[in-house]
Amino acid sequence: MATLLRKIGFSRLRPPVVTLSPQVSRKGTVSLDVLRASSSSSSSGGGGGAQQHQQHQQQHLAGVLNASGTKDSASDTKKQQQQQQQNHDQRHHHQQQQHNQQQQHHHHQHHQHHHQHHHHHQQHPPAPASSTQCRQVRARRLMKELSELSRLGHEVLSVELVGESLFEWNVTLRQIDLESALWQDMREAGADGVLLNLTFPENFPFSPPFMRVLNPRIDNGFVLDGGAICMELLTPKGWSSAYTVEALVRQFAASLVTGQGRISRKKKAFTRKEAQATFRSLVKTHEKYGWVTPPSSDG
Repeated sequence: MATLLRKIGFSRLRPPVVTLSPQVSRKGTVSLDVLRASSSSSSSGGGGGAQQHQQHQQQHLAGVLNASGTKDSASDTKKQQQQQQQNHDQRHHHQQQQHNQQQQHHHHQHHQHHHQHHHHHQQHPPAPASSTQCRQVRARRLMKELSELSRLGHEVLSVELVGESLFEWNVTLRQIDLESALWQDMREAGADGVLLNLTFPENFPFSPPFMRVLNPRIDNGFVLDGGAICMELLTPKGWSSAYTVEALVRQFAASLVTGQGRISRKKKAFTRKEAQATFRSLVKTHEKYGWVTPPSSDG
């Protein structure tokens, strides 16, 4: 400031006392009061020229201060605008970060739920029916079958439990076509009927029983070695849980006639082991060729 005063020639006079109002000092507005110097020498000996020169210097100083205050005010306004913009940008950035975090959290929860759902299906497959449940279903079904067969009468067929077991039956089939050659053979041999053995697996009625001929020994009529019976409905693919024991036995009686079954003159009895081996062989053959007449080389 001293340098500025020297440049404008103010050093030769007593410096005036400049007082800024509170508004000027805080906001930089150009409102100021310049108090004239109370110098006796200036008032008495300065003359008119000195007073004009002093007024000129005071006006010049006021202009300089006014320009400085305007510049400071503009600078403060610009800083305030920059600060407001910076605060706005920071709030926007913070909001964007919160939005991204919420989306990531939602995506993580969705992925975790999907993983848990998928993991739940992997860890908890449908449990198969227990052996106890299968035996209960089989027992109820066989009790019902026994009740229905008892109504047919002894002249059609009879059932005997083997060893008091509900799951193995001996069934005597007595109703054979009276005009068939097999019926004539049975009369001549004094046979009361065709004795069948049925064994019911644990998952009956969803799997077929194993049925074989015990007595008499029969040739043809779809009866094979060991007393095995060649019938499609006795195979897993041909069986249906809707089939009853009565329907199965009646179907066999019809196949004896259509297959021209005859009582064999051989005295060798059928065995279970031979019947099972023969039945496994015929199932493989029919799975290969279907239920048609296979080549003679395959039996």
